[in-house]
Amino acid sequence: MNAPSMTYRSMKMDKQGEQSWQLDYGLLITTVALLGFGLVMVGSSSVSIAEQQYATPFHYLWRQIAYLAFGCVAAVITLKIPMRIWQELGPGLIMLSMLLLVLVFIPGLGRTVNGSTRWLNMAGFNLQPSELVKLFTLVYLAGYLVRHHERVKATAGGFLRPLLLMSILVTLLLLEPDYGAAAVLLMSAMGLMWLAGVRFLQFFLLLGAASSVLALLAYISPYRMERLTTFINPWADPFDSGFQLTQALIAFGRGEWFGTGLGESVQKLFYLPEAHTDFVFAVLAEELGLFGVLIVIALFTFLVFRILHIARQAELRDRPFAAYLAYGIGLWIGLQVVINLGVNMGILPTKGLTLPFMSYGGSSLVVMMIAIAMLLRVDYETHQDDRVGQKRGRQAR
Repeated sequence: MNAPSMTYRSMKMDKQGEQSWQLDYGLLITTVALLGFGLVMVGSSSVSIAEQQYATPFHYLWRQIAYLAFGCVAAVITLKIPMRIWQELGPGLIMLSMLLLVLVFIPGLGRTVNGSTRWLNMAGFNLQPSELVKLFTLVYLAGYLVRHHERVKATAGGFLRPLLLMSILVTLLLLEPDYGAAAVLLMSAMGLMWLAGVRFLQFFLLLGAASSVLALLAYISPYRMERLTTFINPWADPFDSGFQLTQALIAFGRGEWFGTGLGESVQKLFYLPEAHTDFVFAVLAEELGLFGVLIVIALFTFLVFRILHIARQAELRDRPFAAYLAYGIGLWIGLQVVINLGVNMGILPTKGLTLPFMSYGGSSLVVMMIAIAMLLRVDYETHQDDRVGQKRGRQAR
């Protein structure tokens, strides 16, 4: 184990003096910091709308805290599950993903909000299947790449088979419609295939085909085309199609260097739609300014690099499933952060994607915490191999 990695590790010693458990402190502390920022901003950005809808200003904050508590329980359970179990569950999880996406279209089960049917009514809790689908797909794809590694690199069939499943999932997501989740899922899957060693020509031919299909879908749908083009000049129609983006840009402008102060946002007062979900970053920019924005971007950057470091360590120790899964989670989180921040700042079209760990929403928060627990488990098992090797070395001497 190298010196930098020791800096971020917490170790406990058992009675025999062996290292029995360790957690990646860098990953853990960064996640906790982002969760803290998220709770503060959800509370601040949702006060007005919660007061109007429920006559209690902290309705959304208390619910987010409850989701966080549930996510902690789910993360602790996940931390105890070996990676080999996830690898075995992969095919079943991809079938469950398809089932969940189909269930949202069943009347009485699916819930429609703002024209999109993306949620399942689960005993008072609205489950968004697309969040689970992104994670389950990465678990399945990591296992597939381990089982068919040589075929994926050598033949077109090995490359295309998992992408046929991806196309079914993407189609179901587009029918909801959830264009953002479909784009993130497809880009994460293709990025992971690229890391697995897919041929250069095959990869770029498929990338071109996927891009063409998505562009065609946007072109034939006036709704999607409007969302994709409005961001170019939102001021052309600032009171209709460009309203959300112009209000977000005003929030950034008001924030200046150090913000208007926590809780002092004006845009959250019914000007900026979805202020506590998709556009929580714009409220943060208004209240904490460029200083707060740079801190949050730095935290996400460090988080993604830490995840990629864990993936690389697993790869070097010949743990391919763990490495692929960690790489996939890193790509997924990184892409979703970039897209959400880009949307908030007006450099990407509106996608309806949450900001990981920070936006209001139980499904996103819980699934992200499960993903972090998986990464901690990958890191633990990777360095457990080192401990076993060191113990055997001492016994041999």
